[in-house]
Amino acid sequence: MGLFAFIKEAGEKLFGTGEAKAAQEAAAKTPTPVNIESANVTAAKAIQNYIAKNNLPTDGYEVKFDAASGTVIVQGNIDTQANKEKVLLCCGNVAGVEAVQDQLYVPSAEPEARFYTVVKGDTLSKIAKEMLGNANAYMTIFEANKPMLNHPDKIYPGQVLRIPPK
Repeated sequence: MGLFAFIKEAGEKLFGTGEAKAAQEAAAKTPTPVNIESANVTAAKAIQNYIAKNNLPTDGYEVKFDAASGTVIVQGNIDTQANKEKVLLCCGNVAGVEAVQDQLYVPSAEPEARFYTVVKGDTLSKIAKEMLGNANAYMTIFEANKPMLNHPDKIYPGQVLRIPPK
């Protein structure tokens, strides 16, 4: 459990489309102030939908969003350490999110992965060489970040990746 930092400007742009965009447009058309609680709920639902879209488990825990701090709070139970880490990354690799507060419980203890923030010029091979000691281990990183990654060459600066334990 802990607080994980992310780059607010990097990531999936969930809040400018779909339900979140509709909520923003509706709020803009009314002269009354935006209902912050409703906007937070809508943003949390957009994040939950993104988690589901990545074929990760969505039962047993809840996702909350606090727009004022840019923080996602994830609390409850999840089946494996790998799924926990992938859910946390789904929550954090969203434009507008600065931090993810991890309150997820995994029933059986498993080794934790490390996280790596991509910088300009990085490739999975370069990251594998630095983090795992072997550039040819890039597929290990790619596999550990599926389904969020769909191609080994499609990473971007600011994205946070899961580096599995050796």
